[in-house]
Amino acid sequence: MLTATATLALHACSNDNEGPNEPKYPPVETADPNTDYQPAFTGQTRGPGVRTTTKLDTTVITSALTSPWGVKSLPDGRLLVTQKGGTMRIVTQTGTVSSPITGLPAVNANGQGGLLGLTLDPAFSTSRMVYWVFSENIAGGNVTAVAKGRLANDEKTIENATVIYRAIPAYNGTLHYGGRIVFDAQGNLFVSTGERSDLVTRPLAQSTTAALGKVLRITKDGQPAPGNPTFGEGGLPELYTIGHRNPQGLAIHPVTGELWQAEHGPRGGDEINRIQAGKNFGWPTITYGIEYSGQKVGDGIQQKDGLEQPVYYWDPVVSPSGMTFYAGDRVPEWKNNLFIGALSGQHIVRLVIENNKVAGEERILAGENQRFRDVTQGTDGALYAITDQGRLYRLDKAE
Repeated sequence: MLTATATLALHACSNDNEGPNEPKYPPVETADPNTDYQPAFTGQTRGPGVRTTTKLDTTVITSALTSPWGVKSLPDGRLLVTQKGGTMRIVTQTGTVSSPITGLPAVNANGQGGLLGLTLDPAFSTSRMVYWVFSENIAGGNVTAVAKGRLANDEKTIENATVIYRAIPAYNGTLHYGGRIVFDAQGNLFVSTGERSDLVTRPLAQSTTAALGKVLRITKDGQPAPGNPTFGEGGLPELYTIGHRNPQGLAIHPVTGELWQAEHGPRGGDEINRIQAGKNFGWPTITYGIEYSGQKVGDGIQQKDGLEQPVYYWDPVVSPSGMTFYAGDRVPEWKNNLFIGALSGQHIVRLVIENNKVAGEERILAGENQRFRDVTQGTDGALYAITDQGRLYRLDKAE
């Protein structure tokens, strides 16, 4: 177990409580874009840079995890972590990593699959219920599936693990599962699914009879949640929004209660979206990215009536994954800011959100050379982040 502590003087800031004269800097992105596409509005991409002024301690709590994918803080401050290969672990604040927690359904860990995002029941302190997303082999291929189970009192196993939802249709592929899960204020679950990447499945992001490339809203038992929007005759009742590519980030805004989402674009066109019931977010009809070959995606258009624009996009990509809004008081300048793990970008994105627009962007821990997979806020008010390389970081105000 490697532990390293450093004090970071991560410069300047902006938040909803500050005035208009706060310092702003040039955009943090300086590389050439892949396209000459123009944004739909000012500030939709390459927003002004901001810098945290609060001195921070950043600590590598452990580097002994194996391809961690999701992380949540337990009520006592320890961290529950999913590992892509199919196991969960509990990590203490001093870096002790538990033995693998048994009892989970088998995962298909090929490619981008495996044990993915997780969340805790709002009443976890009494119910000990955990909900998670994973890629599951079934007849006809594999699916993005949702399961639940009780963390045993001895924390060695998940009891009565049950698959409550499967995103149809099955497909024999290894890419774009989506895989994040969060609770809404009514106690229902938002789940993100990918469109499975291949050209044959890509159009299903626009199909209302398929659960691929969607944000879903289901009950704790996997049924369509009451109050969901309708998508016409034959539309699946669990659908909440459609037209997504590979959404690996979901977070609830601490003030508005609205759902925000991050999704991977192709070559360019990573997106941040403010999710609203019944909306179509456009993939693959509109996108600010291009094919990996350099060709246009479809007709090569970025705007179309009836299709939602992203709040923000990146070109070139940062590969946004798990994310959280900061609702703590430890670093006041971060209040209500959005933090996103960047994979290919190898940093944590900090976005200042004002009036549902991005007012500033910062790159944190960019010198660590880590693929940041997920970010969460702990019960202690600190931020915690996991990386594909197996690290668990803690970021907090320096004492």
